[in-house]
Parts: sequence; structure tokens; C-alpha cells
Amino acid sequence: MNMLVNRFLKYVSIDTQSDETIETNPSTLKQFDLARLLVDELISIGLSNVALSEHCYVTAEIPSNVEHQTPTIGFVAHMDTAPDMTGKNVNPRIIKQYDGQDIVLDKETNTIIKTSDFPEIKNYIGQDLIVTDGKTILGADNKAGIAEIVSAAEYLINHPEIKHGKIKIAFTPDEEVGRGTINFDLEKFSADFAYTMDGGEIGELEYETFNAAQAKIVIQGRNVHPGSAKNKMINAQRIGFELNNLLPVNEKPEYTEGYEGFYHLLSSSGDVECFNMTYIIRDHSTDKFNAKKKFLNEISNFLNTKYGPETISLTIKDQYYNMKDKILPVYHVVQTAKAVMEELGIKPIIKPVRGGTDGSALSLKGLPTPNIFTGGHNFHGKYEYISIQSMEKAVDVIIGIIKKYAQ
Repeated sequence: MNMLVNRFLKYVSIDTQSDETIETNPSTLKQFDLARLLVDELISIGLSNVALSEHCYVTAEIPSNVEHQTPTIGFVAHMDTAPDMTGKNVNPRIIKQYDGQDIVLDKETNTIIKTSDFPEIKNYIGQDLIVTDGKTILGADNKAGIAEIVSAAEYLINHPEIKHGKIKIAFTPDEEVGRGTINFDLEKFSADFAYTMDGGEIGELEYETFNAAQAKIVIQGRNVHPGSAKNKMINAQRIGFELNNLLPVNEKPEYTEGYEGFYHLLSSSGDVECFNMTYIIRDHSTDKFNAKKKFLNEISNFLNTKYGPETISLTIKDQYYNMKDKILPVYHVVQTAKAVMEELGIKPIIKPVRGGTDGSALSLKGLPTPNIFTGGHNFHGKYEYISIQSMEKAVDVIIGIIKKYAQ
């Protein structure tokens, strides 16, 4: 088994799940477990200026080995896994030379990657896949990106004949909860531009992200005995259902693709007396993004008029913004990555990110940072899988970009 796969399997065995309910950075101390391992590994490989900050940012660099002026390129990946599903006790399995059939992940629960549900898996017939055991996420988002960056760095260190400029590396916490760059020291990182290795299928190259916000809704009801409830009871749960039904049916994640935005009911809990709902709001268009937030406010105001002025409390907090406007002035960063992929026989898939990356926040802070594939599919769930051959190609893309900018 090659070093890239060994690395990946080692990283996913470490629970780094972040927690959106905790405001510290990092949100969970267990992210330091992977951070410390990475520090030791980067030092042992031979990277320079390896550091771990108090906020769990791992940084390192490879000094330039050319005399002429070259740009300083950064490569970034995040260490945390999503709050949606546990990152504990990850037990991956490698399927050699995938045969194109359904993959049984867990017989006991009848958890199966069905080709009818996930037809794109047939693109990997004959390749080697890493899958879950049907009980947890895999963690390819974004430990595959980390493994690919570290493997590329090791290759450059071991092959000094490859000419390159200064290379910067950063591994961040809390990307999955929208706080991956909140304490990122951009001045100290000092790159001219960067790439996040945080995309999905092979060939993905992305420089547009959603504009994103989170909406927290608290609905205050009135609970009385149902036998004497007429004209007295206010059922907070039913008002929550009513609010959800007032949102456009076709603007839910399961009905959208490409540039189409959505409202996503992330969680809900409560009872007659009090009901809580959390939505995420997404759109690539700033105008449509603002219109979505305005519409949710209008629904809340309507229901407050209907049920009483203090029935619904709505708080909307912006999380990140589309990075497109920051990338276009330095579009060479996209063109170079595209050219490298084509030289490697990879068909570039340039499309908007239906999500966000650290690159979005970094770009808005002044570091243009498009996003490159890692090779994974079905992130944030037990059906997650990744092709080993795609991971190897991602390493080749990193090295290819570095070489091209040194020419």
C-alpha cells in the first residue's frame, strides 16, 4: 500500500469533528490531536518553519530552490470533519479493482452504495476505492486533501532536482462550521495566492462559492391541556411546520443544482411550548442571496402578525461570501491549474462550489484561493468514498502547478 493511502488511513482514524454550537477556535480540542501529528510528520519529512498556533493552525514551508523570482504558492486543507455525523471509530475498507456493482457497506443495517442511487460510481470501474463501514463518515473531506498536500511536499523534498519557488502549507480547524480562517495569520503565511485541496470528483476546479448565511428561529408557543385548548393553545411546533411550508418548495437542496440556491432545514427540536429551527441559506448570486434572507424575514413578520408579535424570534448571520470577484483579477491561478490537469490527461470540470471552502474566506481577506479536487464523493455521510487513483492524480496536480510557476 502506498504512502499516500497509509497517510490518509492514519488521518481518518483520528476524530476531529468540529462543533458549531461552540464559539471557540478551535471548537473542539480533539482537532489538536491531528494537528500535533501533522507537525511531527512535516518536521520529519524536512519542511521548514513548521508551527502549530494556539488556535490549531498548522503551517510550514518549502524554501525556493531557484534563483529567479517566482510567486509564493500556498496549499490549504482543513483538519475537521463535519458536525453532521460522527468522526469516531472510522473503519475504512479498500475495494480493489471495483467491479461496477452495488457495494454492501454494512449487512446488518443493509447500508449499500447502490449504483442506481449513485450512478457516478461506475466511472471508477477497475479502480481502487476506499469506503466506509456504513456506520460513520470516511473523512475524505478533508483528510484526503491533507494527505495529498503532505505527499506532494514529501515528493518535492525527496526530489530536489525539481525546480520550484517558495511553497507554503496550512492546515486549518473548523472549516466545516464556517470558522476555518477566523484566526488565520494571512500576513505571516505571506503567499501570493493559494489553492484549497477540498473539492470532490477528479477534475473539479472551482472559483465560485455560495454566499452563505445561517438562520436561527425560536418560536414561542403556549401550552395548555388539549382538552381545554380552544382559543388558548399556541402550538409552536405547528407554527414551525407552517413557516417551513411557506418557503418555496423548489428551493430545497434536494431540488437544486448548479447555480440554484436553497433554504436547508438543518435541524429542529422542541415541543408545544417552544420550538427551535436552524436553516442555512445559500445562493451564488448576491442579489438572490439577499432576497432569500429578506423573504425569510417577511415570513417571520407575517407569522408574528398572525400569532402575536413575540411569537417568532429570527436571527440571521452571514457565514461567507462568493469568492469569484477576488479570483477574476488573477485568473491565471485557474488557468494554470486547468492547463496542468489537461497535461495530466484529466478533464477539468470548472463549476461553482455548492458549498464553501476556506478559500472563500481567504480570497475575501486578500489571498486568492480557488479549489481543486481531492477525488472524494458523498461527503458528510456514511456513503462517502474516494478513488485512490484520483488521490494520486491530485498529488500530481499539486506538483504540476508548482513546477509550472517555477518555469
